[in-house]
Amino acid sequence: MTVFAVEYVYDAESAPVRDEHRPAHRAWLAELAGQGTLLASGPYADGSGALLLFSAADESELNSILKQDPFAVAQGLASIRTSAWNPVIGVLAAHAS
Repeated sequence: MTVFAVEYVYDAESAPVRDEHRPAHRAWLAELAGQGTLLASGPYADGSGALLLFSAADESELNSILKQDPFAVAQGLASIRTSAWNPVIGVLAAHAS
């Protein structure tokens, strides 16, 4: 499996959409965490977005997962940036291929 760093970028205009869909978004994240697909996630302290770390076979699988996020479905994200990431030291290193 590959570890992916995913950056969500928020804008002020979509804040009401995120507020409305946050409970469903967090339930979705909790389900993925329980499956071992989501390794960590959380918003930036300045409110500009969030960082999520996923384990997926490839970028195609990751994109399929991300399309299911209630924030994405409701168009509550300004943009999404994904990068394959290779954690070599620390608790996440065991998840890297």
